[in-house]
Amino acid sequence: MLKIVIQVAFLFIGGTLGLLFLPPLYEFIHLSSNPWLNNPYVSVAIGAFILFGFSFLFSDSCVRFIRWMEDKLLKAPVGDLLFGTLGLIVGLIVAYFIGFSIDSIQLPLIKPVLPILSIVLGYLGFQVGFKKRDELLHVFSAARASNLAKKKSSDEVASETPATAYKLLDTSVIIDGRIADISGTGFIEGTLVVPQFVLTELQHIADSSDTLKRTRGRRGLDILRTLQDERATDILITEVDFDDIQEVDLKLVRLAKKMSGQILTNDFNLNKVCDLHNVAVLNINDLANAVKPVVIPGEEMHVVVIKDGKEHNQGVAYLDDGTMIVVEEGKSYIGQAIIVVVTSVLQTSAGRMIFAKPKSGGKAA
Repeated sequence: MLKIVIQVAFLFIGGTLGLLFLPPLYEFIHLSSNPWLNNPYVSVAIGAFILFGFSFLFSDSCVRFIRWMEDKLLKAPVGDLLFGTLGLIVGLIVAYFIGFSIDSIQLPLIKPVLPILSIVLGYLGFQVGFKKRDELLHVFSAARASNLAKKKSSDEVASETPATAYKLLDTSVIIDGRIADISGTGFIEGTLVVPQFVLTELQHIADSSDTLKRTRGRRGLDILRTLQDERATDILITEVDFDDIQEVDLKLVRLAKKMSGQILTNDFNLNKVCDLHNVAVLNINDLANAVKPVVIPGEEMHVVVIKDGKEHNQGVAYLDDGTMIVVEEGKSYIGQAIIVVVTSVLQTSAGRMIFAKPKSGGKAA
């Protein structure tokens, strides 16, 4: 069907071109005296016939090009297309006023360049609108917020929440699940952003043949649903993607830079990558470590040694929150409840580890 439409378009374009350009051609080759060729309908028919013949050569290429353009446009986010179109319109308006100014001052040498100028300015306008969408949105939202702030009384302004800040969620923090509880407490302000490429990765995990991975992926999708249902502010699912990047973590870092947002994660390696790229990161493990009870060297604890450690004669115990306790000389106490004395504490973004040794005669009652 599309091929037929293109051939009909070639037919009409050929007729129009024949009407415009064939009569001057007849005069140039001294055929204007022929009464048949002087008939405009004959010129239209000849032009339509010639271009319709060419349509059989180029229609397949036109169909492939249109299909390719259609595919690209359907995959592009609506916001990008909208702002790109607005930029194109602005560029063409600027080109029109420049052309009008040149016409008014009578510069015949520059007139042939005007169509090229319109194409260049239209292209530049589209690119600016397309690539600066988030910045333009930020400018408009900031201006709107400023106008609203001027209209409100001082008491109302004091009660206003801070400006919207974007918090981008990665796959690990969604699967972890603690983000739902933290969000419910109100400690996380701003808009939570879930990129489509993170959702895609989460869906792949949920569709995995591995039972454990499948369970983790489905739990992550349930957590997102919980966040959407219970969170007071919006959760934004953005279609922005970067086709030139394959790694999800690097896409997340690029998007955080583009949106001037922060990344919420509990992935230690992603934390380090964000530090290298100067991207603000909020690590859930850091928050969990910060609110854990403080343990100082010399403090006594009641623990149950459950297994041997990596080093010789070590035992391993765990607190209720999952913190690992390495008990020196604790291998002989496996399966027993004992009292240990804390010797040191190692705390990083990957978690906290406590080192201790058994207290002399310190079997727990």
